[in-house]
Amino acid sequence: MASTNDLKNGMVLKLDGGQLWSVVEFQHVKPGKGPAFVRTKLKNVLSGKVVDKTFNAGVKVETATIDRRDMQFSYMDGEYFVFMDMDTYDQLMVDRKSVGDAANFLIEGFTASVAQHEGEVLYVELPAAVELTIEHTDPGVQGDRSTGGTKPAKLETGHEIQVPLFITTGEKIKVDTRTSDYLGRVNS
Repeated sequence: MASTNDLKNGMVLKLDGGQLWSVVEFQHVKPGKGPAFVRTKLKNVLSGKVVDKTFNAGVKVETATIDRRDMQFSYMDGEYFVFMDMDTYDQLMVDRKSVGDAANFLIEGFTASVAQHEGEVLYVELPAAVELTIEHTDPGVQGDRSTGGTKPAKLETGHEIQVPLFITTGEKIKVDTRTSDYLGRVNS
């Protein structure tokens, strides 16, 4: 348990019958008239839904302990992603729903942050950008090189993104894992 006066960004609260909410931002408000209160913006850990919620100052709220560990993606086992804890070498099987959009960018050997609460995997978080190889893209047409056009490209993970026309098959590029945007070439 913690008081609303102790709230910090990133803290995870257990509200509304056990749902987990992460504090995105908070503000202590002391109006000239009436009691002080805390205005918060909370994000549901599982669904990603963001809501505004107001608490009276000093009210007790239940906190949840989230265990985040860096784990290495080892391989796919049917519908499960198998991650290995780099310290203990324990393996953890994570279903596709918990991996979410990170599945579009996972290749063997990548390190991801796996968040667990009471032994249950909540989500898998990748770094903001990863380096992947273009498996296939159509060649750009001569003369199109200087314009700001894009074309579809299939990554080595099978995920398709938009890349500039000058990118060719086999090139290594940097991709934003949050938006699937092309960020630039990787110089070897």
